Amino acid sequence: MSKQESGAAALVRRLRRLDCCAVSDAMDCLQLQGVVSGLPQRSGSGRIAGRVITLKLGTGEPPPGPPVHLGCTAIEAGGPLDVVVVEQHTGIEAGSWGGILSLGAKLRGIAGVVADGPVRDIDEAVTYGFPVFSKATTARTARGRIVEKGTNVAIDVGGVGVNPGDYVIADGSAVIFVKAEDIEQVLGAAEEIVAKELAMAKALLGGTPISQVMGGAYENMLKK
Repeated sequence: MSKQESGAAALVRRLRRLDCCAVSDAMDCLQLQGVVSGLPQRSGSGRIAGRVITLKLGTGEPPPGPPVHLGCTAIEAGGPLDVVVVEQHTGIEAGSWGGILSLGAKLRGIAGVVADGPVRDIDEAVTYGFPVFSKATTARTARGRIVEKGTNVAIDVGGVGVNPGDYVIADGSAVIFVKAEDIEQVLGAAEEIVAKELAMAKALLGGTPISQVMGGAYENMLKK
């Protein structure tokens, strides 16, 4: 593992100890954008987090070169630190991810998939226990409808610009993207928030009235 990969692994470990609400609060504190709603978890259990591998889908002709089924390049580039993030904004009802892709990604150790578009074969992903978050589900194949336009290119997810190498966390509350250059300060702010919330929970368990715990301490916890 290179020094750069080792650093990314440490960042991913820290991110995986958090939840989306803590990260969202940290983003608010730092006045950063990146929270996306409306991409619920369709399969797997629990949150996922990792570095972003992007996959952009569209209509027309695929890029020149030997034909490759959409998603295969992203899977072969990925591993346990990674999450595949898909843009499918064509308006065509066609699966941007499917069952064989879910199996292939699981075998590579990829943490999960986030798709801003429809996915298919979701029952297979459930069987594999592979986490998929998506805008919609469908049975319609991508074949003859949409093509891969690029892997590890800039994409848009829910109005948020996402680049390869950014970071993502997804759970039952939201999907959040953090730019690579912001990840360390976001993690630090989120960890401070979690520590404050743990202290509040401890106070509640110790008998402090909730009105006191949720008073000034909660309302002002995002202030520096």
